[in-house]
Amino acid sequence: MGAQLRALWGWFDSRMPSVASEWRKHAAEYYAPKNFNFWYFFGALAMLVLGIQIVSGIFLTMNYKPDATLAFGSVEYIMRDVPGGWILRYIHSTGASAFFIVVYLHMFRGLLYGSYKQPRELVWIFGVLIYLTLMGEAFFGYLLPWGQMSYWGAQVIVNLFGTVPVIGPDLALWIRGDYVVSDATLNRFFALHVIAFPLVLLGLVVAHILALHDVGSNNPDGIEIKKLKGPDGHPLDGVPFHPYYTVKDFMGAVLFLIIFCFIMFFVPEVGGYFLEYNNFIPADPLKTPPHIAPVWYFTPYYSILRAVPPLFHSQFPGVLAMGVATMILFFLPWLDRSPVKSIRYRGTLYKGALAMFVVVFLVLGYLGTEPTTVWGQFGFDAFFLDTKDVATWVARVCTVLYFAFFFLMPWYTARDKVLPVPERVTS
Repeated sequence: MGAQLRALWGWFDSRMPSVASEWRKHAAEYYAPKNFNFWYFFGALAMLVLGIQIVSGIFLTMNYKPDATLAFGSVEYIMRDVPGGWILRYIHSTGASAFFIVVYLHMFRGLLYGSYKQPRELVWIFGVLIYLTLMGEAFFGYLLPWGQMSYWGAQVIVNLFGTVPVIGPDLALWIRGDYVVSDATLNRFFALHVIAFPLVLLGLVVAHILALHDVGSNNPDGIEIKKLKGPDGHPLDGVPFHPYYTVKDFMGAVLFLIIFCFIMFFVPEVGGYFLEYNNFIPADPLKTPPHIAPVWYFTPYYSILRAVPPLFHSQFPGVLAMGVATMILFFLPWLDRSPVKSIRYRGTLYKGALAMFVVVFLVLGYLGTEPTTVWGQFGFDAFFLDTKDVATWVARVCTVLYFAFFFLMPWYTARDKVLPVPERVTS
């Protein structure tokens, strides 16, 4: 059997040698730093979840009907009558949140170890483009179940585009395909979710990996391993990605899938955070839910949107702040003026700023899931007549701190006291 497989591979390789060449370039002979730690699992896990979402999505489309009168019923049909349909639906819904979890942790690792700094600026830019494409993909897919939260969430988000000066109304009409969220909206969102955005996402992932392998992977010490090479031309502090890190990533994938399957089989709704209760009710354009909020992975930016007061009865300032909050990620490589990459050798200013940013992001995420009810009145109206809502003011403070992390970064990273970086990586 082994001889037959080798003969088959020889036949294939003689006719398409580029496959073996690319395997050697990106795995067998791609040298990665030998000190990767826990934080380096999440890039591979993101690719794993992307595969899960594509495969489960293909099977879901076989029974889903992108029609406003049939969409909700087709989802119920998948859940109740299609053999294995319920598990496909839960795989896809759990995978959507899992995708954002691993991407957020992957981006946090970049903040920890300066993976966006020279020479990896393009790697970071492709990563941010993947993140924004993923947000669009999730938003379009959010409407497809045609439940109450799907319908009204899409109505609110699309209407926000209508606040853009001059082009806003036409822009919102173009996105919806109609004057209200309707069958036309569902059809175009289905096409974008199933075909257009996955193709863009796959292209960006390939570009992200190619850019990474051209400059080499970063590591927890922030040291460029290509600078020190042995007589064989290989980095002294590097090991072949295969088999060392393919085996390591496989073990990480097994642990991830255990957690993934536990959620999928026992708590697929996760208390309404992964699957909202209102989405089990058919969409009703005449009945607005008492509280409309996006899925948890959008809520930090939704909090920023709500925290900014309207101007002349227009919500555009909040929409602008929400847009800036995401687009500013592109400029991170040039905002950070620190001479070192890794947090291991940074000073207290950056460590404190990063800790503050994480807390602020989590608080904004939580506040975005909550309705803007009055949590307590402390006489704020004596100074600010527009609100008595303590939650809103907490969100406003957190919004200021969120932007301060980025806009003040050139100042505090340039003045931070750093430690000397060793010549070679540490284990």
